[in-house]
Amino acid sequence: MVENRPTREKAAIGRAQAASQSLAAALPRLVSTARRIAATVVHGLHGRARAGRGENFWQYRRFVSGEPAQRVDWRRSGRDDQLYVREQEWEAAHTVWIWPDRSASMDFVSDRNGCSKLERGLIVTFALAELLVSGGERVGIPGLLPPTASRAVIDKMAQAMLHDPDDRVSLPPPAFSPAPGSAVVVIGDLWSPIPAIESMLANLSSRGAGGTLVQIVDPAEETFPYSGHIEFVEPEGAGIVTARRAESWVEDYAARLRRHRDQIRNASSSLGFLFTTHSTVRPASELLFFLHAAMSRPPAAPMIHYGSAWCPACRSLSPPPGCSPHWLRCRCYGGCSG
Repeated sequence: MVENRPTREKAAIGRAQAASQSLAAALPRLVSTARRIAATVVHGLHGRARAGRGENFWQYRRFVSGEPAQRVDWRRSGRDDQLYVREQEWEAAHTVWIWPDRSASMDFVSDRNGCSKLERGLIVTFALAELLVSGGERVGIPGLLPPTASRAVIDKMAQAMLHDPDDRVSLPPPAFSPAPGSAVVVIGDLWSPIPAIESMLANLSSRGAGGTLVQIVDPAEETFPYSGHIEFVEPEGAGIVTARRAESWVEDYAARLRRHRDQIRNASSSLGFLFTTHSTVRPASELLFFLHAAMSRPPAAPMIHYGSAWCPACRSLSPPPGCSPHWLRCRCYGGCSG
């Protein structure tokens, strides 16, 4: 018997409402966990102390002839025979976009007492946002929350998710257009088709953004611990696959998993993005430490196509003299690669 469209829509609405209620009930616990984990990680990413516009004192320097007299710090100058200028610490907020996959496949959990991929993804999203804002950065969610430096960023994120009327999709929307130099962190199971992931990366890279892809998986998705007659139901509507002897699929599944990850890793590294995997049986703090280190590192040296992408550092694609204007590395990253 085939369900008519109103029946299918009613069922879909019911599932969406149940998912929203479940998320609303879990959010206080997830927020509390995220804040506790964030407290274990060193605060203040992207330390870039130098003179410039800001509120915090940086240093005193000697007054230079020709400067406006109002720049002189007379209190400090009164203790010496020299005139001194008080400089503030340079503060330039870095925009970081975090995309937490909230699609149906993220609800999967093989152990009823374990943590679902969705819960782990949200915990890491909230904790990372708290760390970034504490370090002076601005954080947003593509298509859901504009960049904010508010200390209440976790609450803003949670409320935005609870009141989001759109379908829960796996990857950032194609219309998402980050500013050059922005960082993007995609947190999800990344079981999307490889062409969709490659298209997302190309879109972000063409706009001068960089970042990290995080694949969160349930341990059963890595080990395939099934045997006998099993029906596998794709939660996002792709259908049902029946295995009469599931144990005979282990080797083929492992090979497909390796190939899928290798393809993501290759697509990511070719454009200067990082790719990592995280199992829900591992501590959330482990992933948070990795992301902290990844965002504190110098920018990667992506392969960029002349005329179709920005350099995140200088926002220029002028090739060095004698360089082929095809595939190259910007001079900011050490010269041409071909």
